Amino acid sequence: MLKLIGALMIMLSGTLLGMYKANLFASRPKQIRELVLIFQRLLTEINYSYSPLADALHKIGSQASKPLGRLFIAAAEHMNSPKGHSASESFHYAVDKYWSQTAMKQPEKDVILQLSLSLGTSDREEQNKHITLAIQQLNHEEITAREDQLKYEKMSRSLGLLVGALIVILIL
Repeated sequence: MLKLIGALMIMLSGTLLGMYKANLFASRPKQIRELVLIFQRLLTEINYSYSPLADALHKIGSQASKPLGRLFIAAAEHMNSPKGHSASESFHYAVDKYWSQTAMKQPEKDVILQLSLSLGTSDREEQNKHITLAIQQLNHEEITAREDQLKYEKMSRSLGLLVGALIVILIL
């Protein structure tokens, strides 16, 4: 009886691990799409509302879903701190703190950090160019993420179950 319960626990944990990995493959394109929408809102804030960058980031972050919203709010709060950090420093801080909560990978992180170098340091036209370039790069990464999702999402689910079954077979 105890062996059966142990085998079921191993099968369940393997299956859950596979589902977790599959969920990461499914979440990445959605989060990239949301990041593109956030950057488009940032373009609008820069071009039409003329609000300070920290206020714009906070407003955009409060409208976004949790992992990305927290990242932008943290960057805004870090920028508004008494030390007066730059956009680049603030985004590095926020990315270090919240990146692990996202399903995104290094290319998206590089886009955010690269964009942060030009935010707040150049005129409106240059910022528009940099944000537009970041959006184009993210659109390309979204296509790659969708291809990865199609390839690996179902396989991850199946592999989790099969690895759990293999462990059970080897133990028994």
